[in-house]
Amino acid sequence: MDRIAASRRSLLKGLSATAGLCLWDAPLHAAFAAMPGDRRLVVVILRGAVDGLAAVPPHGDKDYAATRGVLALSTDGTAPLHDLDGMFGLHPALANMKSLYDAKELIAFQNICSPYRNRSHFEGQNVLETGGARPHVISDGWLNRALAPMGLADGAHALAVAQTPPLLLTGPARATSWMPASLPTPDAAFLAQVKLLYAGDPSLSHALDDALSLQSAAMVASDDPSDKKMGPGNAANLTPLFAGAGRLLASAGGPRVAVLDISGWDTHINEGAAAGALARRLAALDGGLDAMKAALGPVWGKTAIVMATEFGRTVRPNGNGGTDHGTGGASFLLGGAVAGGHVRAEWTGLSTAALQDGRDQPPRTDLRSLFKGILAEHMGVPASALNGAVFPDSANAPAMTGLIRA
Repeated sequence: MDRIAASRRSLLKGLSATAGLCLWDAPLHAAFAAMPGDRRLVVVILRGAVDGLAAVPPHGDKDYAATRGVLALSTDGTAPLHDLDGMFGLHPALANMKSLYDAKELIAFQNICSPYRNRSHFEGQNVLETGGARPHVISDGWLNRALAPMGLADGAHALAVAQTPPLLLTGPARATSWMPASLPTPDAAFLAQVKLLYAGDPSLSHALDDALSLQSAAMVASDDPSDKKMGPGNAANLTPLFAGAGRLLASAGGPRVAVLDISGWDTHINEGAAAGALARRLAALDGGLDAMKAALGPVWGKTAIVMATEFGRTVRPNGNGGTDHGTGGASFLLGGAVAGGHVRAEWTGLSTAALQDGRDQPPRTDLRSLFKGILAEHMGVPASALNGAVFPDSANAPAMTGLIRA
C-alpha cells in the first residue's frame, strides 16, 4: 500500500505540473551569485528506463534484426535510422542529435549501466541519483556532493528544472528550482497511468474525466494548431523546459549546473520501431535539446550535457509489442565542449550466449566512470573527491578520459 500511495503522490505531482498548478515562473534574468569558472554542466535523467537498442541501434550486428523482430530499425525505407559508424546508429527521430554527432559534439555509449543489477525503477533510480553501489544506502545526490569540489556550493549555482530538486541534486549544497509557466501537455501513456490509479476512487475518476473533457473541448475550439498537435496521444513538447533552462544557463550571472528530469520511457506496450510511442518521445527529446542549444548561444561551446537512465530494457520484444526492464543500455554525452563524433561500446553481440541472464544487454561499462570523467575533465573535480565523497565505493569504476575538448 505504501508503494501504491507513493506512486499516486508522484503521479498527482506530475499531473499538477502538466496543468501548470503550484508552480512559479522565475524571470529568466534571475540573479545568481558569481562563480569561479565558466563551464556549464547539464544532467538529463531519462526516468523510466530507455530502450538503448532503439536509441542507439547496433544495426551492423549479425543478430540484430532477428533478435529485435518487430522493433528492428532499418537503414532504408521511409524512416531509416541514422548510421553512425557502420555498426551503430541513432533512432530516426534523433535527427538533431545526428547533426551533433556529425559536428563531433556527441558521444553515444552502449552496454552501460549503473552498479544496480535488479529491475526495480525505484531502486534503479535511487542508485543512479545517489551514485552509490546499492540502493537506499546514501541519502543525498552525487551531483549535490560534487558542487563543493567544483567551487559551487556557496551560491545558487545549481538549477533543477522541476518543482523541487530531484534526489540527484538534493544535499547540503544549495540548489534552485524553476519551471516555465507554460508546461507540456501530458501524453497518453501518462494519462493512462493516472486513470488506472483513479479507477477505484469514483470521485477522483469522475473529476479526471471531467478535466480531460474540458481539455479536449478547449483544444477543439482553439485556433492554434499546436494545441491540437499537443493533445493526448502525442508526446509532450519538451521545448519550454530545455529552452528555459538554456536561457538561464546562458545568462552571465546564471547557474552553471542544471538537472532536467524527463519521464515517459517505460515502454512495456506498443513501443513501436521507427514510428510509435517511443519515436514520439525521442523526437520530443531531440527537439528539446536543439532548443537548449539555440538558447545557450555562444555558451554552447562551454557546455556538456549527459543523459542517463536507470537501466536498459530487454533485447527481445515482449508479447505486447514492447520491452521489459533490463540491465545494460545506452547513454549520451553532447555539447560544444564534448570531444565527440564516435561511439563507445564494449560490444559483445546479441547472441543468446552474450546476453545477461539470456535476455538483457550485459553491463560492460559503469555509468559512474562516465560521470567521473565529465566531472574531472569538464568541471575540474579532483580524483580524491570523485573516489571519496562524490562516488564512495567506486574504486572499480575509473574515470573515463578523452570526453572533453582540450
